[in-house]
Amino acid sequence: MRTPRRLIAGLFVLPLLSGCFASSGADASADSRSGDGARLRVALPFAPTENYSPYGQDAMLLSRLGVAEGLTKLDANGTAVSALAESWSSENGGRSWVFTLRDARFQDGGTVTARAVAAALTAAGKADPAPSALSGVKLTAAAQDDKRVRVSTAEADPVLPLRLSNPSLAVFAPKAYDKKGTVNVVGTATGPFELTRIDGDTAATLNRFDDYWGGRAQASGITARFISDGTARANALRTGEADIAESLPVAQVASLDKDEIHEVDTARNTSLYLNTKSGAFTDAGLRAAAREAIGTSVIAKGAYEGYAVPAQGLFGPALPWAAGKRVEPAGRARATGPDGERITIAAYSDRPELPEVAQILQQQLQKAGFEVKLEVRTYARLEGDMMAGKFDAVVYGRNMMLDTGDPVTVLASDYTCDGSNNLSFLCDGNVDKLVAAAQAESGTAERQDAALKAEAAILGTDAVIPLVHLKLVAGIATSVQGALPDPYERTLIGTGTRR
Repeated sequence: MRTPRRLIAGLFVLPLLSGCFASSGADASADSRSGDGARLRVALPFAPTENYSPYGQDAMLLSRLGVAEGLTKLDANGTAVSALAESWSSENGGRSWVFTLRDARFQDGGTVTARAVAAALTAAGKADPAPSALSGVKLTAAAQDDKRVRVSTAEADPVLPLRLSNPSLAVFAPKAYDKKGTVNVVGTATGPFELTRIDGDTAATLNRFDDYWGGRAQASGITARFISDGTARANALRTGEADIAESLPVAQVASLDKDEIHEVDTARNTSLYLNTKSGAFTDAGLRAAAREAIGTSVIAKGAYEGYAVPAQGLFGPALPWAAGKRVEPAGRARATGPDGERITIAAYSDRPELPEVAQILQQQLQKAGFEVKLEVRTYARLEGDMMAGKFDAVVYGRNMMLDTGDPVTVLASDYTCDGSNNLSFLCDGNVDKLVAAAQAESGTAERQDAALKAEAAILGTDAVIPLVHLKLVAGIATSVQGALPDPYERTLIGTGTRR
């Protein structure tokens, strides 16, 4: 079984807020209101951890800040729609897709050509580790002419347009790529905002890209600060030092102007992942005992203060198609008495509700007979041990549609033997079989049905215990218009976002 790939690495806390959004350098000179469009000041919870590499979680930062884009993007319904590609069609039974490009330019002034797009996708396919959107997929790309690029896969891939919406498959100018496989994203993307200055993992400066194909952005630029402490992010919004603060702790909501609070149902869950490879939870009976001991309503009301709902499965209310198709898990093991079994549950403090969730779980599991130790760290200090399987269980937040917008892809990456994000270290033949069957379906409804059959098999192993489905709580100043928080957590700033 493959070890889970690197997810989100280091996070950085800014201890002082005073002046943290002050302009620095020529790139940030337009920080005040002006007829040219005021700069937007954004407080983000997760710092870049891989020098803005598009092949990991940093790609989501580039997407949310309007820097990078790919051939397609997701609309509100989770459908692939046009981005750098105007149109597309499948050939060879779905093993090849031809994408026709729109007229667009890179931020370095070059033209977006089929050859450049093919080179960008080829580089992503060779990345090590591979982007999660390409988990289990061998992709090749070649220019058919100046405006058309052919993307092929070894097996038919009916969701390739969805897959290419993933921010990790964004397209950058040829000069961005080097022979070592790294990508310099500064001034080489295609989005409405150009990354012009990086201050380590604490801040970034972006200026408007005036030649953006989708029209000139209304804001002249963005000053982004990375503040992992949720209270500090809320304070930045409260004091007027930030215009937008992402992922506010629910405990801070009551202290803010209600007109500044924006809620969005997301495809993100908080779940308890049980280590099936080593330790107590290799025993299916103890996994079942843990599931039976956990009350999710207490977590939704307590830790999340109503900004979450008890989980019904892996796919929540942001995906309404799941509710009427869910299959009851079958084949679950009979619970066995913990009898003082010692377990360690890990949680990371960068999402402020997770330590409280872990404390509630500790109480519930101890009541059931487990002896529970908690390990709470920042994600930067937790990640290595978590990936090495050193904990019996991990409290973790996961957007189930983040990778591709396809429900099957995340099941393959998170719960199959070769899955790249398999936090439970699950390797179950029936699960792999059902996920593979779902991957073979081409129709949307059929694929959803097959995904929920696979979900039932996964839940039947008790390798993961879904706890709650989350709402995104963003703080947006009343002076800001056109911000774009979305269930898929890919967008935040667009051409129409302004103050």
